[in-house]
Amino acid sequence: MPLALIISSHVAASHVGGSAQASALSTFKIDAMVVPTVLFGRHPGWGLPGGAKVEPEVIEGMLAGIEANRLFGQTDLVLTGYFAFPEQVAAAAKAIDAVRGAKRKGYAGAAPRQPVVIVDPTLGDAGKGLYVPAEVAEAVVELLVPRADVLAPNLWELAHLTGEDVRTVEEALIAARRLGKPALVSSAPCGKEIGVIYAAEGEAWMAAHPRQPSAPKGTGDLLSALFGAALLDGLTSSYALGRAVGGVAETVAAAHASGAAELPILAMAQRLKAASPSVRLERLT
Repeated sequence: MPLALIISSHVAASHVGGSAQASALSTFKIDAMVVPTVLFGRHPGWGLPGGAKVEPEVIEGMLAGIEANRLFGQTDLVLTGYFAFPEQVAAAAKAIDAVRGAKRKGYAGAAPRQPVVIVDPTLGDAGKGLYVPAEVAEAVVELLVPRADVLAPNLWELAHLTGEDVRTVEEALIAARRLGKPALVSSAPCGKEIGVIYAAEGEAWMAAHPRQPSAPKGTGDLLSALFGAALLDGLTSSYALGRAVGGVAETVAAAHASGAAELPILAMAQRLKAASPSVRLERLT
């Protein structure tokens, strides 16, 4: 059974961060080990979240316990998200190196599967700017961006990472190419649609769907988890993009239709696994 390591926030009453990703992965029969960077009662967007940031030494100890059980060698997917301290970022970088360096074995004569590392550089957003301490942002850029197999920034974070003015799909594609590795760029504006761009060497795709008037928090977290699950299922990048964006689109549409304040991830479990008729897949290059 596939295994994921998630290093991100835990928010008890909001479907965001690592706990939301673990819920999404469970629908694909992917077990998740969640190492929380914060323990909050609710998303800060609602107001004071309650709870506390997790001290770096606690995270280091949790990761050491996971490694002691030889689970790094069984980890197929690593997802990173929100960090509160630069030392947490350093611990995550060390864990990624340990996962990649761990001894692996194949099954039924197959070669061992190499882990996929998806880094969501959770730094800020349009209209808000940087919402993590500057030293955390610097640590993510220095330590996690180079270690990613796939980077998953939103449009604002892409501009922050590249220093480019990114406002259109065309500008986003140019900036994503400059990252030097595959990128999954969310919140790309497409008129009445909203799109996600996947850009890698030799190919680029966009999956777009009708824009909803509003969306609960956590869509980026859900997107990274669904894209990672699709890659573990052996889908090509374009099909992985289409299925992942379809799952997000259907979940956001369901939340809007029901007036839900949070993403109904488990309620949409079956829809997360299927392509959505609302998603338009377009090859960009």
